[in-house]
Amino acid sequence: MKKQNLYWLCQILAWSLYGILEIILYSSANTLDASKIVGEFFIVGFYIISTHALREIIIRARVIQFRWFQVLPRVFLLILLFAFANYFFLLGVSYLTDTLDFNRDLSLVSLIVNVVISMILYFIWTLAYMSFLYIERFNKSLQHQAIAREVELSNLKSQLNPHFIFNALNSIRALVDENPRRSKDAITQLSNILRNSLRSDSHKLIPFDQEMTTVNDYLSLESIRYEERLKTKYNIHPDSNRFQIPPLMIQTLVENGIKHGIASLKEGGTISITTDVVENTLKLDIRNSGQYKNGVKLDVGYGLLNTKKRLDLIYGNEADFKISNENENTVLTSIRIPENIYLNKEV
Repeated sequence: MKKQNLYWLCQILAWSLYGILEIILYSSANTLDASKIVGEFFIVGFYIISTHALREIIIRARVIQFRWFQVLPRVFLLILLFAFANYFFLLGVSYLTDTLDFNRDLSLVSLIVNVVISMILYFIWTLAYMSFLYIERFNKSLQHQAIAREVELSNLKSQLNPHFIFNALNSIRALVDENPRRSKDAITQLSNILRNSLRSDSHKLIPFDQEMTTVNDYLSLESIRYEERLKTKYNIHPDSNRFQIPPLMIQTLVENGIKHGIASLKEGGTISITTDVVENTLKLDIRNSGQYKNGVKLDVGYGLLNTKKRLDLIYGNEADFKISNENENTVLTSIRIPENIYLNKEV
């Protein structure tokens, strides 16, 4: 069962049970009549709608991102406002069912009692729902750690294999006599790539410019190996640096484009990285020469499936990942990431 369907099922069943218990209490006190049954029907409906509205506020305000001493006053204020709304709704129901007693229902005691009871009900609901959110957030954090470790192992498998080190060291050795300064830079770049791979699981998100430093080191090192066969292009929006992205995500996709695209072309090809910022969303496009065969060896090179999983765990439906053939000579990988550094799919 989908989470959304489960949520509505729990909403309806829980508040319906509350209404039934209220009717049972009226019946046991010999005060049950048709007007009270109708009134409970409206009250149950109001609680379902109002708690759903409370849920929307909790999600949109991202209340669970705050510390507990910041959460408590916000939640208390919300519950108080909804409790007063509930009190005035009860007055309206009493008026419509012709059971309103002005002296009793509009008294200060009635106001306090009804508001306190409503606050208790809303508090119980909020406690249950936010407990679920925290548990869900914790589970997603564990899943992300598992995926991050999988990415790290895959990176190490790709980058620390004998072929990679052999090719990189051979390229550097060829530069030692020809261009000593460039060979020193290449050694530094190689060490940066290996160091970032080793610590990639220690951060959930990193600044965009930090990730691009790794990408620049990687492409610079690969340009020694491929020489004129590898061309690179950048068109980076200046606001891109305010975004946070998963570590090694761009580097992984760039490596995938070279490994499964450009490397197989006799004449080589081009890797281009373009970003744009539109309405607080980072639009990242990576293009590489070659062709992408949809559905064929999707997990080759470890990059695509893990990238999808990581984006889904961190950003939920707020992020988007697509890969397709832009034309007969170019593969386009498109990613859309929101500015918020922590987003989760909520029930």
